[in-house]
Amino acid sequence: MMNHRHFFNRKLHSLLGVVPIGGFLFVHLLTNFYATRGEAAFLERVEIMEGIPFVSLIEIVFIFLPILYHGIYGLYIAFQAKNNVGNYGFFRNVMFMLQRVTGVITLIFITWHVWETKMQMVLGNVEATGFFTLMNEILTNPFMLVFYIVGLLSATFHFANGLWSFAVSWGITVGPRAQRISTYVTMVIFVLMSAMGLLALFSFANPVDVAQAIQK
Repeated sequence: MMNHRHFFNRKLHSLLGVVPIGGFLFVHLLTNFYATRGEAAFLERVEIMEGIPFVSLIEIVFIFLPILYHGIYGLYIAFQAKNNVGNYGFFRNVMFMLQRVTGVITLIFITWHVWETKMQMVLGNVEATGFFTLMNEILTNPFMLVFYIVGLLSATFHFANGLWSFAVSWGITVGPRAQRISTYVTMVIFVLMSAMGLLALFSFANPVDVAQAIQK
């Protein structure tokens, strides 16, 4: 009975990491990427997102609850897992360890980021139209900029590498060749999503400098 429950929890944990959490991560990065076009373009996208009917209910059911489950069960997996990197050092063994480490970092980062942004809006301390200014104030602090960069890279790596594991565990990539190709594909996804996120962060931190660099 316990084995069946553990199997179900692992499958659900894996599925939620891709859908809906992975989908939300991409949409969130894409929305933030509009910051590279300036404050007005970014706030326009924020207004569209906030204008979705029943947006608060959608966020709770399809974003926050899945993240909560994925994060809590992920911590259980991380602290139960036995890493053999020191003994073997195989590429996948290293990726296995990094998946657990980035999972913990990502959970800490998301908790802090939600508190600094979404919760401040819920508490009435900031309006959606003030998100660009809020992020600018946060990221002009060098320590917070580094923290956000580490958190972003952890999140994108955790998703991309988790996508590889998802394809294996759900029988999508069967055999060494398919899994090798999947490794390259997920690496490209990691690079592209990271680049999109980093450009957004630097746009919030130095909007004029980034806009000028992109125009050139």
